[in-house]
Amino acid sequence: MSTLPTDRHVFDFAEGSMAEKDLLGGKGANLAEMTRMGLPVPPGFTIATTACREYLDNGDLPAGVAEEITAHLGRLERTMGRGLGDPADPLLISVRSGAKFSMPGMMETILDIGLTDESVHGLAKHSGDEHFAWDSYRRLLQMYARTVLDVPEELLEAAVSTEYAEWDVATPEELPAGAIERACSALKQVIAEQAGRPFPQDPAEQLDLAVRAVFRSWSTPRAQLYRHQEQIPDDLGTAVNVMAMVFGNRGPDSGTGVAFTRDPASGAHGVYGDYLQDAQGEDVVAGVRNTVPLAKLADLDPVSHAGLLTVMSTLEQHYRDLCDIEFTIERGRLWILQTRVGKRTAAAAFRIAVQLVDEGLITLDEALLRVTGAQLGQLMFPRFDGQHDVPELARGVAASPGAAVGVAAFDSVAARRYAAEGWKVVLVRRETNPDDLPGMLAAVGILTTRGGKTSHAAVVARGLGKTCVCGVESLAVDPVARRAVTDEGAVIEEGDMLSLDGTAGVVYRGEVPVVASPVVEYFEGRLDLSAADDLVRAVDRLLRHADGRRRLGVHANADTPADAERARRFGAGGVGLCRTEHMFLGERRKLVERLVLAEGASEQEAVLEELLVLQRDDFAGIFRAMDGLPVTVRLIDPPLHEFLPDLTELSVRVAVGQATGSPDADAESLLPAVQRIHESNPMLGLRGVRLGILIPGLFAMQTRAIAEAAAIVTAEGWTVRPEIMVPLVAGDVELRLVRQEIERVLAEVADRTGAHVPIRIGVMIEVPRAALGAERIARSADFFSFGTNDLTQLTWAFSRDDVEASIFPRYLDAGIFAVSPFESLDVEGVGRLVRIAVAEGRSGNPDLVIGVCGEHGGDPASIAFFAAAGLDYVSCSPFRIPIARLEAGRASVGATASESDTR
Repeated sequence: MSTLPTDRHVFDFAEGSMAEKDLLGGKGANLAEMTRMGLPVPPGFTIATTACREYLDNGDLPAGVAEEITAHLGRLERTMGRGLGDPADPLLISVRSGAKFSMPGMMETILDIGLTDESVHGLAKHSGDEHFAWDSYRRLLQMYARTVLDVPEELLEAAVSTEYAEWDVATPEELPAGAIERACSALKQVIAEQAGRPFPQDPAEQLDLAVRAVFRSWSTPRAQLYRHQEQIPDDLGTAVNVMAMVFGNRGPDSGTGVAFTRDPASGAHGVYGDYLQDAQGEDVVAGVRNTVPLAKLADLDPVSHAGLLTVMSTLEQHYRDLCDIEFTIERGRLWILQTRVGKRTAAAAFRIAVQLVDEGLITLDEALLRVTGAQLGQLMFPRFDGQHDVPELARGVAASPGAAVGVAAFDSVAARRYAAEGWKVVLVRRETNPDDLPGMLAAVGILTTRGGKTSHAAVVARGLGKTCVCGVESLAVDPVARRAVTDEGAVIEEGDMLSLDGTAGVVYRGEVPVVASPVVEYFEGRLDLSAADDLVRAVDRLLRHADGRRRLGVHANADTPADAERARRFGAGGVGLCRTEHMFLGERRKLVERLVLAEGASEQEAVLEELLVLQRDDFAGIFRAMDGLPVTVRLIDPPLHEFLPDLTELSVRVAVGQATGSPDADAESLLPAVQRIHESNPMLGLRGVRLGILIPGLFAMQTRAIAEAAAIVTAEGWTVRPEIMVPLVAGDVELRLVRQEIERVLAEVADRTGAHVPIRIGVMIEVPRAALGAERIARSADFFSFGTNDLTQLTWAFSRDDVEASIFPRYLDAGIFAVSPFESLDVEGVGRLVRIAVAEGRSGNPDLVIGVCGEHGGDPASIAFFAAAGLDYVSCSPFRIPIARLEAGRASVGATASESDTR
């Protein structure tokens, strides 16, 4: 909770702290913290997120904010001894957005506010540097026009590029002062034509319009897209940071850079970052000019380099984490412009968390909270096979590790189009900016020809978990011709296949084969921990700690012995869902057809006997694989139409046979049965518990197969813990009827075999009525398992197969969903049903065991909810078992931390 006054919206850097991120935004809170620490931060002030929220609600600044800004600006002017835009010796300021969470897509930084047609001459005279003054004015005009006045970037570039051609240079910094002055005139003319007004010559108006532009940028489509991707709430708003300018473009003894206290790509110790001499901060982030490694600063400016190392160490010790630091050197004086806990790759996250534990900076609990299941999932993806012979195309900076293979797309529109068509995409750009975010989200990999590890492309890619190679200087991108050409003349057209190795910084032409990740090899038991690298050891250490801390069990959805064996290797504590309908596919499908077509009890019993033998062998294999662990078998659930020919297709076959005089006997025998069971909406028809009630013998056969398999495997010396789950139950009477039959069969098998194996009977809660009537159902159930896939479908009245491609894209774009409710649990709706069922179920049966077996059981965000709701276990696909184990541990540690905070 903030300790700052609630009747104000503007605060000096010296007033806040790192704890004020909700109010001051992440950037403002960290500037305040560094100011309190006595670090060399230029003075300034922050306009709080509360002002942004009111501005977005009402369309104007809150009452009194303008006066607060004026008062704080006055204090800043007195501190600096100069007035904003003073014609003789102007104070210049920067304006930056800064939400609670670092968020690409909002307004970029505006530097040099306060420069006007008059004050540029004062800056030139006071600094003694005409080139510096006019270049600063040129930067302001371009940034301001693009971000505040919405002038298209290409028109602004065209206004400057005329001078490039005349002077045969590639960047504006290389132009002489007179040429930059002419470029400024051209820029002002473009602004007047495109914005419908001249560039503001009142410094106060410049600041006012910039603040409003920052607030509006919270609602830009690209900012909304990023928030939805990262599940950041839409109602946080952004702060605005106003800071006195310091200049890195004052000559060879000046410069700007970004430093990381550890390698954000690998997590390795050391000094990492980029430095650009005689430049301002945006030059580094934009990637327009290629930087030099930060270590080079030791040769260029040893004093500033030593000072920076001290600051880096101080900040890492203070924040107890990897820090990302922006700095400027002005005439040999070091200034710190920003710090934040740095974005990092998944591999770096695990390595750094363990390093900080070993260094005594954090506990293992804290380390567990610094990694996520999503990051662990990234580490389980395949990597390139080192033995491949695909030709190398180019090399660049290894900005974000991983292996990405996809077709080349040269802008966001093409990237999204290819992705929609089912292609994997590599986005290829000279450099990226926030407008490229939709394409970056659609791509599996990003390639730029400019920039380094701290460029926009690199930072965003690491945050998104995308593979990225930057600074591929040997590749020239032509976005108009939609192609790229290497120095040797090799041409890459849009749609050509590329492979990116983000770990080595290599680009390949063609598709490089991939091999399993070392983390998966370790889980599979094919890699001994003693021979593993530090990343695998870090994963093992944190996962073992998660196992020790978690209260949730983690089971697997497994339908075959092979699935069960993998699940056990990956750390599953049992099988939470064995879907028996998957055992009726392939050649066995004909047996279901015969069962439906059977005429009389004897024919039906013969088919069931054949199915019994097959099912018994299936279950025995799974029981052996899960020796000593519970196995929950769900009785057959899907609609019967899935096992029979399509009605229309069958009708056509019959009609064609009759018309041609060659009757189709099989089709004619099947057609009446298919017509008999045909349903308008089969997902709401004859399935689940209804099959057991309406088709005598089906559930009895499955129960007998389970019991006989348990008897056989027990006699072999294995420990068997079977459970039978009845699907689609909506009321307690249904369950009682089916349970009576199940118990009768179990008793008969036990008497016949002499193997009295305890077998628990429970229900799958996947119908809203079952959740609402859980107390009565629990009286006849030993356990509940939530089938959240169907529970979501029935709660939302969505058919998953129909709506995910048709309705969901619009729902996601409109913000109705932050994420698909089939991907992450709908806590407000489905989650409320889960909580009701848990409370009422345990009221009806205090010994009730409760789990979840829908796909949400492997979703990191949903696991935290299930832990808080009091479930006993989650069940997910075998590959997601380690992710669920990690997230279950994180949920326990997070809950403990929350309880401590409230005490």
